[in-house]
Amino acid sequence: MSAKRRRSAARRHRQSCGRYFEDFEPGAVYEHRPGRTVSEADNTWFTLLTMNQHPIHFDAHYAAQTEFGRPLVNSCLTLSIVVGMSVSDLSQKAIANLGWSDIRLPAAVFAGDTLYAESEVLAKRESKSRPTQGIVTVRTTGRKADGTIVLTCERTFLVPKRGHAVDDGA
Repeated sequence: MSAKRRRSAARRHRQSCGRYFEDFEPGAVYEHRPGRTVSEADNTWFTLLTMNQHPIHFDAHYAAQTEFGRPLVNSCLTLSIVVGMSVSDLSQKAIANLGWSDIRLPAAVFAGDTLYAESEVLAKRESKSRPTQGIVTVRTTGRKADGTIVLTCERTFLVPKRGHAVDDGA
């Protein structure tokens, strides 16, 4: 993780997360930690908050009759957790997400599964319209603790160049 501390006053330090444009190198792979065990409550709350009413996510009797035999974790929750794990490392300093593409869900996730994530930098370029910023594209992969890939996606975001970030403290 790229968390660093900077001195903010005598005997006082402030954590700084994320990366500047210059810190990204195509081909680099960042392992995001800690992992996250998905609970039944996580799945139920997320499903209700997003108004996804498919019973496979929260009706155990219904889900028992499917090929999975139990409730599935909502795939949008899987995406949110896996990408969320990457934020402190990759995009904590980001100005904006610019796009998501090629989202794949090759294996099911169930309550009790622990997820881990890593991201590979696919490309970076300076912004043509914003000289103090750059555009970075990564492929993020989410895996269960046993190594099974449960999600891959590509994400493009806008990040500041060194010396041009918003101050993250008061």
